[in-house]
Amino acid sequence: MPIPATVEHMSLDRRAAGRCGMTLAWHAREVPDQPAILSPAGDRSFDQLNARANQIVRALRVRGLRAGDRVALMCSNRPEFAEVYAAVQRSGLHLIPINWHFTGPEIAYIANDCNARALIGDVRYAEALTEAAAEIPKTDVRLVVGGSLAGFERYDEVLERESTADVEDAEHGSTMFYTSGTTGRPKGVDRPASFRSRPGLALVAKHSAYRRGEDLNLCTGPLYHAAPLAFSLAGPLTAGVGVVLMDGWDSEGALALIERHRITHTHMVPTMFHRLLSLPAAARTRHDLSSLRMILHGAAPCPIAIKRALIEWLGPIVYEYYAATEGWGSFVTSEVWLERPGTVGLPQSGQVRIADENGGALPPGEVGKIYMRAPPEDRFAYHKDPEKTHDAYDASGEYFTLGDVGYVDEDGYLYLTDRSADVIISGGVNTYPAEVDAVLLSHPSIADSATIGAPNKDWGEEVRAVVELKPGIEGTDALAHELIAFCRERLAHYKCPRAVDFVSALPREDSGKIFRRRVREKYWVGREKRI
Repeated sequence: MPIPATVEHMSLDRRAAGRCGMTLAWHAREVPDQPAILSPAGDRSFDQLNARANQIVRALRVRGLRAGDRVALMCSNRPEFAEVYAAVQRSGLHLIPINWHFTGPEIAYIANDCNARALIGDVRYAEALTEAAAEIPKTDVRLVVGGSLAGFERYDEVLERESTADVEDAEHGSTMFYTSGTTGRPKGVDRPASFRSRPGLALVAKHSAYRRGEDLNLCTGPLYHAAPLAFSLAGPLTAGVGVVLMDGWDSEGALALIERHRITHTHMVPTMFHRLLSLPAAARTRHDLSSLRMILHGAAPCPIAIKRALIEWLGPIVYEYYAATEGWGSFVTSEVWLERPGTVGLPQSGQVRIADENGGALPPGEVGKIYMRAPPEDRFAYHKDPEKTHDAYDASGEYFTLGDVGYVDEDGYLYLTDRSADVIISGGVNTYPAEVDAVLLSHPSIADSATIGAPNKDWGEEVRAVVELKPGIEGTDALAHELIAFCRERLAHYKCPRAVDFVSALPREDSGKIFRRRVREKYWVGREKRI
């Protein structure tokens, strides 16, 4: 279908537009021809993206959806994801992004759990969508993007019948993400406030210093994840800045896109840093990356050596946050990080506390569970799971934990060590896998590493390294011994792996993070319990 070229805009000032989810409409009026989305699946100007959002709102309303209803979206990184997101933001609906690796039953579970009234899916995932559709009777509105699918209306044809004019009764919507967690079914993280009203995101926006009409953000991760959606779609579009969508991570491809589009901002995870730094020198230097002003990262601890190497390569443009779908922790610039390598920032007063196993406060330097303060106006709950919600909060009900482990120094700066679920307890002594992985990743043969706790009849668990080697490197007994010795030169011996296993590829989440639980599972098959 032809993409609408013009829209009749409401008379809204920017502040009023933001309150009702119409910021995009304001930018469409001010800079209609500026690129909003650039992708292999098509491009959209701000005017075109705004027009399509209006059409989706009307199409869903014609099919019976009203403010408060939920829309499940399973879509790759393409313009339609941004269109649906923008439509939800101005219609009072709630968006439920779905991992596009999920099977039909997994999709159906989420759609049923959140009582989705509509399912919008990418034809790329036709088999899973078809399987799911048979199990979600309450989801009677079904649209397919990018082609045809039995039982689904064609997205483009549905939109073509609707007006592109700005909706006159706009109402701010929201997004609910489902977390994978370490055990059990995914749970929706229900938070009342929108992206735009969260202080942590406002802090990132301040440091982003976006320039409308000049800047572009490169989206490197899947938009169904909270971080790419917030930092590489919602944030830039709110500022009137366009987004270049990657359809899957490719290290040199990312550098080529940065050069071609003069990318100024991007969000990555530490695994991507390692992959970029592992490129041959010729590949790293052939691209002009001088346009970059901000690389934002989070989601996992970043080895100090890798982050320092990235800053040495690209300059002090690397910013880090500690946060999750559930809430905000801290933020740090390159300059501060270089003064205190490894910190994830200085949390605001009262924002973070470190507690022991009984919930008691720990002094500076002592490692314990990290708790973050949940603001009263934006306190989350796990959808339909009051028990899990209760377990996430401390006795006061003001602080919650993600299960991360760390400490604060004498000046209050926060440092992460690992997740409590990943900590290896061998003979009653704790070892943090992230610390071991950081050492292994500095070895020239290692492409990636996942240190885990494997069964040991005497000690309960033993430290074992499961590593992926760089191309051309053979996994031999001699190399395994070399890696163990390499660790023993740099770590206390009790922290070092007792064995090294080589794999062709480590399992990964779509964000690039290693799926450590899957690595660990095969070592514990047939055992009644995992220590």
